[in-house]
Amino acid sequence: MSKSTAPDGDDASRPPRVVALGGGHGLYASLSALRRVTTDVTAIVTVADDGGSSGRLREELGVLPPGDLRMALAALCGDDEWGHTWTQVLQHRFRSEGDLHGHAVGNLLIVALWELLGDSVAGLDWVGQLLGAHGRVLPMSSVPLEISAEVAGVDPARPEELTTVRGQVACASTSGRVRSVSLVPEGPPASPQAVKAVREADWVVFGPGSWFTSVLPHLLVPELAHALVTTRAKRLVVLNLSPQKGETDGFRPETYLEVLREHAPKLGVDVVLADVAMVEEPAPLMSIVDELGGRLELADLSRGDGTPRHDTDKLVTALEDILRDRYGD
Repeated sequence: MSKSTAPDGDDASRPPRVVALGGGHGLYASLSALRRVTTDVTAIVTVADDGGSSGRLREELGVLPPGDLRMALAALCGDDEWGHTWTQVLQHRFRSEGDLHGHAVGNLLIVALWELLGDSVAGLDWVGQLLGAHGRVLPMSSVPLEISAEVAGVDPARPEELTTVRGQVACASTSGRVRSVSLVPEGPPASPQAVKAVREADWVVFGPGSWFTSVLPHLLVPELAHALVTTRAKRLVVLNLSPQKGETDGFRPETYLEVLREHAPKLGVDVVLADVAMVEEPAPLMSIVDELGGRLELADLSRGDGTPRHDTDKLVTALEDILRDRYGD
């Protein structure tokens, strides 16, 4: 798309509109970097968590699980004293012998606003205003969801036998190999604001994060998936630094893209960003990137401390180079 045909006829001098998809620590990493690259970032977050504080609140009150939404809001807090303080408040967990044990303050704050306002998006917007968040956080669906996975080798004696595993925690911690995921209920309603954000974006960012339980679920919400396939935005995939036990054991860099294509055959990709150290044999990865219609960008992205986590400063540098080309070559 040329600059003369920028979305909505907007002036090319404005900051790029970026939508980031995912949940948990992976989305936290991308948002922590993106808020330093653009002032117009929207997080669209999975709502299938069933563990910990989120799972308890979901079961007791019937609300969307707030944990991944809370983490996204925390990631968008600024680097000043206000931002640091509110990040700590949101992430603080009570330690006690009673019912509050393990609950995160941010989860309780979000759910309280949902109950008062009767609107999940409005509640998140109010929390964002309180925090001075550098962006917006939206749920991918308006109803709580459950992840169902087809898993091979749950029984080590039958490595190719498929078993259905239900629940995000169970899928993420399975001893088998996840082959595919689906959502319960099937074909859930998308958040209208999330669909609108995707349609108006300049860039949509997939990953990093838990591939089957945080990244792929967005493509299983029909209206959101349609928007992701048909949007005029460019699509960037940020690959994980290492396989995740259970979900992506044994994955090569190209396997992430193969699974993405299996779950969304019509989805094109413009750029794939990967850590140079994780790509020992670039040819297979370059081949599938080419098949998806994109280009491969390799950079040093790791913290270098032995943990499989992205370095925020390095990710900022890489994203600045990519997102600078907002409307295409």
